[in-house]
Order: sequence, then C-alpha cells, then structure tokens
Amino acid sequence: QVQLVESGGGSVQAGGSLRLSCAASGTTAFNRYYVGWFRQAPGAEREGVAVIASYDSTTYAESVRGRFTISRDNSKNVLYLQMNNLRPDDTAMYYCAADAGYLDLRTTTRLQTYWGQGTQVNVSA
Repeated sequence: QVQLVESGGGSVQAGGSLRLSCAASGTTAFNRYYVGWFRQAPGAEREGVAVIASYDSTTYAESVRGRFTISRDNSKNVLYLQMNNLRPDDTAMYYCAADAGYLDLRTTTRLQTYWGQGTQVNVSA
C-alpha cells in the first residue's frame, strides 16, 4: 500500500512563500501515478489545487494559477508544491493524493486514491 506524508506547512504573511513536500513510500511505481494537491479551509469544501500526471502534464485551479507550481521528483518519490505570493484565502489544510488510474481537480472520493494526513498552511494578512 502507498503511504503519503506531507511536510512544509507553516504560518507566513501574505506575499510570502512556502514549499510543500509529499513523500511517497510503499510503491516502486511512483512515476506511474497521478499525484496532486488538494486543500480544505474551515467552512469550505475541499478543492483541487494542482495535479500532475505520470507524463508530467499539469493542471491548476484558477485561484492558484501563476502563483503555485506543482512538480515531482520520481527518483526520490516526492511531490512538491511551490507556493508563491500567498494570500490569506490560501489558508487551509493541504493534502497530497496519489492514484494509479485517475485524478483531477474535481475527483476526491475514489476508493483507489491514496491520501496523506495533511499539512496546515496559515497565511496572515
């Protein structure tokens, strides 16, 4: 089974930057997985942030386009999310997800999807 562990969250002021990491273990085929980042703020629904496919095609939520960059290092089994120009409405718990078959910004309930425990990002004005 695949295990995902996020790190890199914290508290920053608006305009600052953070880089989130998601370390995957339990698979020798990380490079074949779709992986992505999702977030959930208090009182809000979970939303997709960014997804990167096994062939490195990326998709971003409009709210983060131009500010966030998703990338992966298959040699290290790590997924990254570089977050720049952070805004208070970026405050949320950020989760990484991995799926061998399908993942996009709108799919969050597939039983085949693996999820990390989340890392908290707080952005103050």
